[in-house]
Amino acid sequence: MHNSPILQVSQNGLVPVLIIGTLVVVVLIIFLFFFVIIYQRRMLKNQAEVRALHDARQTDLMNAVFETQESERKRLAEDLHDSVGQVLSAIKLNLHRLDKNCVNEVSQPLLMDTRKLADECIQEIRNIIQNVLPPILTDYGLLAAIEALCAKVEQNTHIKVKFTKNIADKRFPHEIELALYRIAQELFGNAIKHSEATIINLTISMDAGYLVMEFKDNGKGFDMTDVKHGFGLKNLQSRVQLINGELNTYSKAQSGAITIIKLKVA
Repeated sequence: MHNSPILQVSQNGLVPVLIIGTLVVVVLIIFLFFFVIIYQRRMLKNQAEVRALHDARQTDLMNAVFETQESERKRLAEDLHDSVGQVLSAIKLNLHRLDKNCVNEVSQPLLMDTRKLADECIQEIRNIIQNVLPPILTDYGLLAAIEALCAKVEQNTHIKVKFTKNIADKRFPHEIELALYRIAQELFGNAIKHSEATIINLTISMDAGYLVMEFKDNGKGFDMTDVKHGFGLKNLQSRVQLINGELNTYSKAQSGAITIIKLKVA
């Protein structure tokens, strides 16, 4: 039985239609594929822009917080020096006058004890001022200030502190010096409170254009997988981030801890 001419023509006419239809579907699939890729790229780009904006705002916020803290520290130091310090100096002077003009067996021991207390209070005010706003950092720079801080910690605690500087004496930008000094203060504070260390080694060095500060103690250490990200650690991370540095901490139980801060300076 033979196909009719009409059916054969119809089948021949379907071929181009099927080819064109297939091509249209393929083109649509390719178009959809590229559309999805372009859309994903735009979404990733938008997310990166949003993240960068968020990070910039976070950085600006952290910077504002630390600037406010430093401003408050400066105001506190000035107030202590200008008001409390001067009042204590006046009290000490009046006690000295009383000691000369009103000397008797009853008042002499009391005056001596009071003058001693005034001297101790004045010295404590000076220590607070130096801790809040150390003049040595402003006048002589980071290395001298860190060295003085190490000596102070060793003097006031049972901890042996060794400071090593594998670097020529030089000045760095103010924000870097201030941030690293505050970081060192924070690390010493944490070690004194929590580590039970008897020896601390603090090293500042230069390595291929990077300024590196290494803080190592022989304390009880901690489990890195169980460490709690408290305010102190967040503070450290924020300060390091503001100076575009890198913070790494290594520790395990009963094996002490090492914190390394690294930033590009040259």
